[in-house]
Amino acid sequence: MTDTKSIQAWISLWRAPGVGCQAILKLLKYFDDAQAILNASQQSLQKSGLSNRQAQAIASQSLDAAKPDMLWLEHENRHLITLADEQYPILLREVSAPPPLLYVHGNVELIHDPQIAIVGSRTPTTGGSNSAFEFARHFASTGLCVTSGLAMGVDGQAHHGALADDGVTIAVTATGLDRVYPAKNRELAHQIAARGALISENPIGTAPRAQNFPRRNRIISGLSIGTL
Repeated sequence: MTDTKSIQAWISLWRAPGVGCQAILKLLKYFDDAQAILNASQQSLQKSGLSNRQAQAIASQSLDAAKPDMLWLEHENRHLITLADEQYPILLREVSAPPPLLYVHGNVELIHDPQIAIVGSRTPTTGGSNSAFEFARHFASTGLCVTSGLAMGVDGQAHHGALADDGVTIAVTATGLDRVYPAKNRELAHQIAARGALISENPIGTAPRAQNFPRRNRIISGLSIGTL
């Protein structure tokens, strides 16, 4: 996206307290775009199917809410994709609650590559850890992008395996992309940003929260043609 006001509107809408994916999907059926939603009256917002609290949160939201994200986007290889963009991943649109925004750090074109997801235990056996690495290396050697969640254990080994022979990998995170969780995978995250892509639906500054990890998983599956 190149329209700064439009980008700010999308981010501010997504940051409105209590407004999630389903609410935004309802709004997009009723209004033309994010800017129109932010400019709508509270009464109009409620007619689209929102609760009074959600409508009030949007009606009182300011474009200034997008400032941290806009500052993050000023750096190289950082991107924002919205549901309104043609480059939004086709498969991801098919999940029950597609994320309205995708923050991407790295090679944004990778999101359209055929992807295989590899996920598993954070405390695998040695055999499980080795299997994740070798499967990922093999898949990457065939031209598939290996997608996982940057967690310890199987996820991390999947990313390492994909990168071992100059393959590519995508890490979908449960935090804002200004943070790395777990911290032990910080160097791995830097490698992925340089040779693959980090993706999150979470606004900049989002800390690790238990409820965000299952939500992250729908993105991993939604981007991929299959899951191991």
